[in-house]
Amino acid sequence: MTYALLVSVFIIASCGLVYELIAGTLASYLLGDSVTQFSTVIGTYLFSMGIGSYLSRYIGKGLVAKFIVIELLVGVVGGFSAAILFLVFSFAASFRLILYSLVVLIGILVGLEVPLLLRILKDRLEFKDLVSQVLTFDYLGALLASLLFPVLLAPRLGLVRACFLFGLLNALVAAWTAWLFRQQLPQARLMRGQCAAVSLSLLLGFAYADRLTLLSEENLYSDEIVFAMSSRYQRIVLTRWKDDLRLFLNGHLQFSSRDEYRYHEALVHPGLQSLAAPRRVLVLGGGDGLAIREVLKRDTVEQVTLVDLDPEMTRLFSQNPLLRQLNQDAFHSPKVKIINADAFVWLEQSMDSYDFAVIDFPDPTSHSLGKLYTSAFYRLLDKRLSAHGLAAIQSTSPLFARQSYWCIVKTLQSVGLLATPYHVYVPSFGEWGFVLASKQPFSVPMQYPQGLRFLNAETAPGLFHFPKDMQPVEAEVNRLNNQALVQYYEAEWRKVTP
Repeated sequence: MTYALLVSVFIIASCGLVYELIAGTLASYLLGDSVTQFSTVIGTYLFSMGIGSYLSRYIGKGLVAKFIVIELLVGVVGGFSAAILFLVFSFAASFRLILYSLVVLIGILVGLEVPLLLRILKDRLEFKDLVSQVLTFDYLGALLASLLFPVLLAPRLGLVRACFLFGLLNALVAAWTAWLFRQQLPQARLMRGQCAAVSLSLLLGFAYADRLTLLSEENLYSDEIVFAMSSRYQRIVLTRWKDDLRLFLNGHLQFSSRDEYRYHEALVHPGLQSLAAPRRVLVLGGGDGLAIREVLKRDTVEQVTLVDLDPEMTRLFSQNPLLRQLNQDAFHSPKVKIINADAFVWLEQSMDSYDFAVIDFPDPTSHSLGKLYTSAFYRLLDKRLSAHGLAAIQSTSPLFARQSYWCIVKTLQSVGLLATPYHVYVPSFGEWGFVLASKQPFSVPMQYPQGLRFLNAETAPGLFHFPKDMQPVEAEVNRLNNQALVQYYEAEWRKVTP
């Protein structure tokens, strides 16, 4: 019985940490700024556990029965927490209130668990053995959960299903405890019935997790969802309305098939066409293959290396027939090499040189993305460009996020690169900005490939003129140790988004 209860410590520690990780991940997915969200969620959770541990002193007789009830409550509240948060974000305006209310409630309940188990076990082990063994199993359970979450739980099960699974584990711990102490429980049959009811509800939640997620996302996205999945790194959603396909990553629009050509032609061709005979091209980000589609229109290009973090993205856009048609089978060109890796780490390790680079990362909504806009990253990029090389960088909106945009320009200049800013109007996004980074002065090219739908010698020069409301403003250099850009970005977009 003693070791059975110690195994229970291992399981409840895993469950408690998983609820904490899921809450932090959901908050960063839906609210952005992962450092802030994880920091506040973890801090609130640990504080609440402290409250729960303190409150355990007021629990007197019937420790086993009360422990079973607490386990069932943790299973219900924790198990349903991810589904509740998704639905609240889609249908209500009180997401933060519900998020932290759930974190506090789960934290208090989890904080009650170990002190009660210590008191249940105190007559079975010496105090020194009791504390050391309980804490050992507690920490081992937390370690297992922290390893499984990014590798298996989030990408394979998804956040909602993972929550239901660990809620079910809490319910099974309650049922197991009820069976172990069946002779001592005054209402053992009632307890077993409660355990069965909670387990059944969590099993149903696990079975219908995808439907719950779809229900919330159908309200969140105005168009029909044709594909949705959680990869190890992000939530990928494709929607369709008539002939318009839209890609969303963590709820942020990445492109609309109706006007993405404006974005990608402007991103690629001004820089690429300014080079005499570019042969080697590097694309960082751009896992949809749309930038590569444009790069391959330049006949002199012999090799394109794509580095994108998420293999699910490149797999989706290389296999789905609709998406292959959109990127014109770019990933199946013999010139293209796909590498799934962190661009920052890969750039640091690479020794190759490139004539042209396309930097097409999502906007800096979090510190993990913000590092890809820092002076440290641009120094690495500078080393990978040939003597006459040039890089085109997606740089958010100079109209809606003006300080963010000019922060990127200033950061490029801080590492010694010449920065040439320009912008384009994309109906799905509004005014959107790019920066050309080079070692040599840039001049706007007058020749463009045949078949472009937007860009030509007449429209290109206008991209490099900024009206008064998009002119430069003061901004700090974005460095790894301050991530000023993420702060600018969050403050500016908060003003223009509901």
